[in-house]
Amino acid sequence: MLKQMGRISQAVLIILCVLMTVKAFEMEIIPANRIVAQIGETLILTCNTTGCASPSFSWRTQMDNPLGGTVNHHRTYSTLTMNPVSVLNSHDYLCTVFCGEKEKKEKSIKVEIYSFPSDPIIEISPSLVAGEPVTVICKIPDVYPSDHLEVLLKKEEHVLHEENFFEDDSTNTETKTVIYSFNPTAEDIGKEITCVAKLPIANMDFEPKERVTSQKLNANFGPQNTIISASPGNSPMEGGPLKLTCVTESNPPPQIVWRKHLADESIQHLIENNVLSIPNARFTDSGLYICEVINLVTNKTEKATVDIVIQGAPHIAELSIEPSTTVQEGENVSIQCSAESNPPPKIVLRRKSDSADMGPYSEGGILLLPSVTFLNGGDYECVAENKFGKSKSEITFNVEYGPKNTMISVIPATAVKEGETVTMTCTSSGNPAPVISWKKKKATGESEKIFQDATLTIQNIKSQDLGFYECEAYNQFGKEEKAVKLLVQGRLEKPDQMIPLIIAFSCVTAVAVPVVAILIYVSRRAKINGSYSLVKALRLKV
Repeated sequence: MLKQMGRISQAVLIILCVLMTVKAFEMEIIPANRIVAQIGETLILTCNTTGCASPSFSWRTQMDNPLGGTVNHHRTYSTLTMNPVSVLNSHDYLCTVFCGEKEKKEKSIKVEIYSFPSDPIIEISPSLVAGEPVTVICKIPDVYPSDHLEVLLKKEEHVLHEENFFEDDSTNTETKTVIYSFNPTAEDIGKEITCVAKLPIANMDFEPKERVTSQKLNANFGPQNTIISASPGNSPMEGGPLKLTCVTESNPPPQIVWRKHLADESIQHLIENNVLSIPNARFTDSGLYICEVINLVTNKTEKATVDIVIQGAPHIAELSIEPSTTVQEGENVSIQCSAESNPPPKIVLRRKSDSADMGPYSEGGILLLPSVTFLNGGDYECVAENKFGKSKSEITFNVEYGPKNTMISVIPATAVKEGETVTMTCTSSGNPAPVISWKKKKATGESEKIFQDATLTIQNIKSQDLGFYECEAYNQFGKEEKAVKLLVQGRLEKPDQMIPLIIAFSCVTAVAVPVVAILIYVSRRAKINGSYSLVKALRLKV
């Protein structure tokens, strides 16, 4: 009995479990009730069922308009795909599900459509010039519904223009345009023009509901207010850096050209850049520099100039002799010296000398030497000096001339004895140095060349060596001659033979001196007495 009751209880439990697991027939639409879709996107509506093994589905709009999509049935659900979404999909959609012949369920979903796909597009009329009207165009592409559209045009934070399309009755997407014109000032250049588009539709949840685009106001103007700045200044030191910068106001950026006025009034093209750099300034870099600024859009040109003066100690630029560094006597000569410096240097041009007499001297850049002589030859120096220092340079001046001041010196003398040695030296000045040769006159009167050198030495001289000797000094500019007569006495005796001769001569001299004295005395007495007797004279002496 108890076993039978247990089996009955188990059966009841199983029946209850089965009844509890069987679900009632239900349906739902995903997403539920209401959805917002943007035109151009893809939207899928899903009708899902539970509690029915083989449901059948149908889709329709509340006003029986075309579905505007594709229906796909599956075992327990059905989908309606709208790809792409268009304004035709703005409806209430109903999904009807039949389960067998008696059970039917139906639900609806409202599809709301909008289009606000991209940011506004700003166009500013081209080739703008400051002070002239500018037109700003703001386009909002493919907007729907446009009767909710609001547009603001702003310059920075200042509202220039506001416009809405509340009265618009467009039934499809449209690109809406807002146009506004105003006169910008120079201060407006570079400021942002902003277009703010809003699509505030109540009870529709989508993002973004506001789109913004900005663009800088880019008016073409200039060039204007062009200036040149010089670093380290307009008068830099020679050898240092120099940087010239040309600054201007222009839009679009201009073409910049640097030029320089030359001494011959011509203009030298330098570079096309706003900065002109000279790493090591020279005196030749002094001058008037021109910065020329050209705006190819406005077709305007503006120039600025700066005068640069390079300062520093002098540099000898040129030291020259005209007509040449080598001239002949009698020519007119000028020595010229020029130096570069700022401030201008004092130039002294003179002949170098160790003596107090400096010779030719000039405090200008030119030293004139009319009808030069050989005395004008030598080294000349140019000294240039200013407050920053001084500089020197030298040049050699060479005067060519024929032989002069030819002289002969004889050692030991022009009268020598046989057997001695005589040296004759001939000197002469000239440029180039003269060639010296010796000649001897023959008995016939003709001259015979005997030696070529300045010094003629005759050893163990003989009587036949006596006569006239001529020295001839010669170069391409002339010749000069000098002569000397050489006398040769008897042969010089040996010392042992001379002793008797000396003794004899001494004896004769000892006798001759008293005799001469007596004769003088007698002569005087005769003049007194009127007669003269040698005997008496001798007697008196005795």
